[in-house]
Amino acid sequence: MFGEKYDVIVVGGGHAGSEAAAAAANMGSKTLLVTMNLQNIGQMSCNPAMGGIAKGQIIREIDALGGYSGIITDLSAIQFKMLNKSKGPAMWSPRAQSDRMRFAEEWRLALERTPNVDFYQEMVSGLVVEDGKVTGVRTSLGIEIKSKAVVLTNGTFLNGLIHIGEKQFGGGRAGEKAATGITEQLVGLGFESGRMKTGTPPRVDGRSLDYSKMLVQPGDAVPEKFSYTNTKPLDVQRDCHMTHTSALVHDLLREGFDRSPMFNGRIQSIGPRYCPSIEDKINRFADKDSHQMFIEPEGWNTVEVYVNGFSTSLPEDVQFKALRSVVGFEAVKFFRPGYAIEYDYFPPTQLKHTLETKLVENLYFAGQINGTTGYEEAASQGLMAGINAHLKSAEEEPFILKRDEAYIGVLIDDLITKGTEEPYRMFTSRAEYRTLLRQDNADLRLTPMGHKIGLADDTRLKRMEQKLSNSNKFIKFFKETSVLPEDINPILERVGSAPVKQSDKMFKAFSRPKVTMQDMLELEPVSAFVSEQNLDNEVLEQTEVQVKYSGYIAKERVNADKIHRLESVKIPSDFDYYKLKSLSYEAREKLTAIQPVTISQASRISGVTPSDISVLLVFMGR
Repeated sequence: MFGEKYDVIVVGGGHAGSEAAAAAANMGSKTLLVTMNLQNIGQMSCNPAMGGIAKGQIIREIDALGGYSGIITDLSAIQFKMLNKSKGPAMWSPRAQSDRMRFAEEWRLALERTPNVDFYQEMVSGLVVEDGKVTGVRTSLGIEIKSKAVVLTNGTFLNGLIHIGEKQFGGGRAGEKAATGITEQLVGLGFESGRMKTGTPPRVDGRSLDYSKMLVQPGDAVPEKFSYTNTKPLDVQRDCHMTHTSALVHDLLREGFDRSPMFNGRIQSIGPRYCPSIEDKINRFADKDSHQMFIEPEGWNTVEVYVNGFSTSLPEDVQFKALRSVVGFEAVKFFRPGYAIEYDYFPPTQLKHTLETKLVENLYFAGQINGTTGYEEAASQGLMAGINAHLKSAEEEPFILKRDEAYIGVLIDDLITKGTEEPYRMFTSRAEYRTLLRQDNADLRLTPMGHKIGLADDTRLKRMEQKLSNSNKFIKFFKETSVLPEDINPILERVGSAPVKQSDKMFKAFSRPKVTMQDMLELEPVSAFVSEQNLDNEVLEQTEVQVKYSGYIAKERVNADKIHRLESVKIPSDFDYYKLKSLSYEAREKLTAIQPVTISQASRISGVTPSDISVLLVFMGR
């Protein structure tokens, strides 16, 4: 069946695997996607939503580069919200509630429409490795399939173990078996592995809930969308709802703590710090009598509901009894109980910035196998692994994003340089250049790069160039056009800003903290320019951010450029740190283990001090 040799084989059809297969194929690689169940491609294993704080920026970046996640989300969305609008634009983060079934269907159809993608349903039980290079995969039926590169995106399936109370059974997801064989082989090849944990809440029957007792959580009045392509924003949305746990609910949950795998020693691996289970929240925050629960519909037509905020691995009878004491859940019926899952991962310090492994050439890891959590983090790694697997097999230069270019760059650099001992989740606080890395300018930052490597098409590039041109024209208009005191002062006084005594450029008035684009549109010259140039909301938003935050943006750019100077100082791949006795022992140990490529990367390794960097710079003649 597999007489030909593939350029890239992708193992796993989740968010990472789907993006990896799409990227490699769209760049021209003959690609095979192997997964245990083709019906579950693009499956949302946990909550039916994409985006959120920093995660929304990642989806926009994937889209700007030519990936599919933004488009799929727009096609399957049932609600859209821009989070953190009360804060500065660096913090604004798009989030969409999705129709779970449609999301998976759209992913499957998108991949089937992608030339160069072949599919095969079976478990990959091992790799074919020859002379330190991966040359293919071996399936559970003993079939060997040859390729130039392999991308592993195994998610939670590697020796997956599901826990519900005192019961445990093998599985990579509810109703699906675990994957075996790969971990053992990789460990035999010299890889270090570990165990992590994640969990998921019960799914319930929405017909059994009393929504009248809950607080309605609607989408934005004027919803935006994720993709920079011509997908349509929602004109109808589904509401989510919010309720709370109580002291009674907590007491009922505590009754099952002696049977909880988290507390009786059955689970010893570390779970996601920022998405704790309900029993973990009760234990860690014992002073709180209640916690928020968000009730999220799983689609347009299904009655299945996701209970966000109630992730648990307690016995099913305890889950049920406690949930029935939550306001609005008095008559709740379960579709399935919540559970925890343990799985194998490989500390990501064993990877290069391309996500290729250091030990085995042409082998790439992406997603939860690297210790991350979240669809968005997985999808971005899959995209980058797919891109670099194609480039390597085509003998072209690798594609690496810097920390000041994308959240994706921050994510991968954090993983490679610092590693992670708990499921890694992206936040805006992890990015030191977050004013540069906004959700509104992902296309301006990354589409030219995506186009250069052959992933983003000409249509995307032209659309981006038009947006940039229109925004620059509008900024120039504000810098060159004056406004009289009698025209601008009513606006300034209304927003509590000091009036002006003489005419001045509009840019200066617009730069004031409380003055918005909507205020400026009240001025006839501004509204006339917008109408004449036919400027859309994307351009208005981009222009407002550039005008109001120009000083902050310029300052971050200067800081990023300083760091780039250290990026240019390369470290030889075979450098012996132990011969530099002036380095601290911890620095020698960490630098030898991680093998940074540049001085800049070395400076971000935990335990490497500024004095250690000075020693390296002196030795490098700098």
